[in-house]
Amino acid sequence: MEELAQALEVKGISTVRFEFPYMQKRREDGRKRPPDRQPRLLEYFSEVVDQVRRELNDDCLMLVGGKSMGGRMASVLASERSDLAGVVGFGYPFHPPGRLDKWRTDHFASLHCPMLVVQGTRDPFGKFEELDEFPETWSRVQIEWLEGGNHDFQPLARQQSSQSALIDDAARQARAFVDRLGQA
Repeated sequence: MEELAQALEVKGISTVRFEFPYMQKRREDGRKRPPDRQPRLLEYFSEVVDQVRRELNDDCLMLVGGKSMGGRMASVLASERSDLAGVVGFGYPFHPPGRLDKWRTDHFASLHCPMLVVQGTRDPFGKFEELDEFPETWSRVQIEWLEGGNHDFQPLARQQSSQSALIDDAARQARAFVDRLGQA
């Protein structure tokens, strides 16, 4: 996440990073714990968005996003709030690995803004071949693929690429998405 935040900054996208309460507790006491339930995660995420909104001027585009579960929570939030310009999910968890019967996308039909997903083609949470033809209800969702990347954008060892190069490509895709939103 640190490298991705830096790559976004280089591309002119300011980010505000935060930890959900369960991660804050983990950092304090070192005990591994499961994520809070979705309502608590969304409540906290919404509080962070409200705080940032108060600090910014009104003409600033406000997007939400995150990596994996953070991206999922950002997209759910964007289906509940109409004051966001867009949402970006990096390594979106479309389904648990190997569980094509448990899709986490029902809320996509309710998105109030466009969404970009940047996904590795080898991501076990949603591979290219599994998402080749996605439903019409995903009309606000754009997916950009990072060739050979896994859930952490790590390419295969035999690839002529690196994790840093794929992260930079993810930031470039996010920049293009933001630019399109700004022109709308």
